[in-house]
Amino acid sequence: MLADRATALQVLRTRGLGAGRLLLLWLMGALGALGWVLLTMPLQGLGPRGDKMMLMMGPLLVPLGLGALVPAALVMVSGIRRDREVRGLMDEWRDLDREPGADARLRAPGRSLAWLLLSFAPCALGLWVSFETAAAALTVPDAVLGMGAGVALWVTGLLGIAKAFSYRSWALSRSGGPS
Repeated sequence: MLADRATALQVLRTRGLGAGRLLLLWLMGALGALGWVLLTMPLQGLGPRGDKMMLMMGPLLVPLGLGALVPAALVMVSGIRRDREVRGLMDEWRDLDREPGADARLRAPGRSLAWLLLSFAPCALGLWVSFETAAAALTVPDAVLGMGAGVALWVTGLLGIAKAFSYRSWALSRSGGPS
């Protein structure tokens, strides 16, 4: 039973903190930012000095933007739900019995630190893009476009940072302290 427990916890840890999950998070964040940009580009055509070509491209750009933004948001929400399920399964497997050797390997300080540091990059980039476009925007549509894309990147980074902290606190609360 302890071998099954160790195997199940290892598989669940890999599913939760794997490199593929981080790549998927980043891709969905980039897709969400792209969707926002496509969705708000027709706003550039509004106003007396607006680019009328962008306004005419609205019927094409708005569905493309929604086609990118909505699936990205849905995949992120389903990822959050999946993470909750994985954490629940890990709690159930962990509560069966204690095995100090296997439990120590579950702490994964390298993986959670990698998630934390690599998630900091889109978070910082998103904040920089948001503030930079707000400061440099000449029109309201410019500010909306840039700040929305920045917020999409910022939220992506925050999700990754929250996942790293959540896993680390889970591992430390069950193993008796930091490694």
